[in-house]
Amino acid sequence: MLQDVKNKDVGPAGDSLRKIVTTIRGFAAEELDLRREASWWEKLLGRAAPFAEFVAQYEDVQSQIDKVTGELLTHEHTLLKDIKSLDVLYEKTLTFYNELALYIAAGEAKLTETDTMTIPAKEADVAKAPEADQVIRAQELRDLRAARDDLERRIYDLRLTRQVTMQSLPSIRLVQENDKSLVTKINSTLVNTVPLWETQLAQAVTIQRSKEAAEAVRDASDLTNELLKANAENLQSANKVVREEMERGVFDIETVKAANATLIATINESLAIADEGKARRATAEAELIKMEAELRDTLAAAKARQVAPAATA
Repeated sequence: MLQDVKNKDVGPAGDSLRKIVTTIRGFAAEELDLRREASWWEKLLGRAAPFAEFVAQYEDVQSQIDKVTGELLTHEHTLLKDIKSLDVLYEKTLTFYNELALYIAAGEAKLTETDTMTIPAKEADVAKAPEADQVIRAQELRDLRAARDDLERRIYDLRLTRQVTMQSLPSIRLVQENDKSLVTKINSTLVNTVPLWETQLAQAVTIQRSKEAAEAVRDASDLTNELLKANAENLQSANKVVREEMERGVFDIETVKAANATLIATINESLAIADEGKARRATAEAELIKMEAELRDTLAAAKARQVAPAATA
């Protein structure tokens, strides 16, 4: 039924399908307006109206549905590849996270060995060295302490990297879950929505044709009885319109109610957004205070470690 049916033969359902296709294919709705004035560039090149080009490219309803289906299948295929790639990325990130833990543990072990054994041994060498060699031994001790501090900084950097890596793991899963949801939605559209489009459009074709046939029969009947009933029908129609408008209020109560409900919903939404913003700011301020305290404590501890070895020397 849909194979050779044009959009103009489907009625409002065809208009809705055109809007769907133009949205998915990336056409601007305003460019399809026949009433708009052609741009100077289009006039210069003698190009056809965008709407005419659109109709020439998508002539029948079935081809438009096929285009939509093809676009959705392409997106689904791309998302499935992304999901598989994210699985690989998650596994590699997890491996990297575990390797960082090993490097951090090794660095801490070496740092402990340096603090408890290597540096004290070097300090003893400095104390025992002859006076002529004490300057050289002291410089070696200073180099050792500098290497120890550099190792400590490297361990700290590894801890930061491990923390960021840990944060990326749930981020990867979140993106993957979103992609899976989109794949499910696309599949549901292909399985449920597209067949429903075809069914509804097929019904619309029949309804439109029935409407046209009914209008033809009505026109014939009206023409047969036109002379006898014209004045009476005109009077009745005019009287009905006048009386309805006379009895009608300035505003429909349904319209006023709908506008009031929309206004209340808008106010409630604004208040909810404002409360959410306040909560986020309060949480952020607490985190900032916590980070500032951690940084202050870390700096104070680092300063204490540097002063103590100097006093010992």
